[in-house]
Amino acid sequence: MRYLCLIYEDEKAWSNATQAEMEKGIAEYNAFTESIKKNGNYVGGEALQPTSTATSVRVRNGKVSTTDGPFVETKEQLGGYYLITAKDLDEAVKVAARIPSARNGTIEVRPIQEFSQP
Repeated sequence: MRYLCLIYEDEKAWSNATQAEMEKGIAEYNAFTESIKKNGNYVGGEALQPTSTATSVRVRNGKVSTTDGPFVETKEQLGGYYLITAKDLDEAVKVAARIPSARNGTIEVRPIQEFSQP
């Protein structure tokens, strides 16, 4: 059985961190990732760009609507995810609108954070 572990934290802490604090945090994540790769728990993972880059998609009565951010009603819970490729946000929204749960829930579309290699 596989599990998706969504990491919730105060993203402002990263934007307010010093360079040394960021490097320490990244090193800790790298060490953790290596440890779960070695013990066989690792399947895959990505860092997400900030919530300000998210787009939520809803389809009601056949009409697609989008809102900025992951600001969904609290009665909705995360049930899974699809990792897709798209040329831009518009294409990604079109794909998200076809996911069946868009008709009675919300699909959050968020770009993957790209890190440069040292």
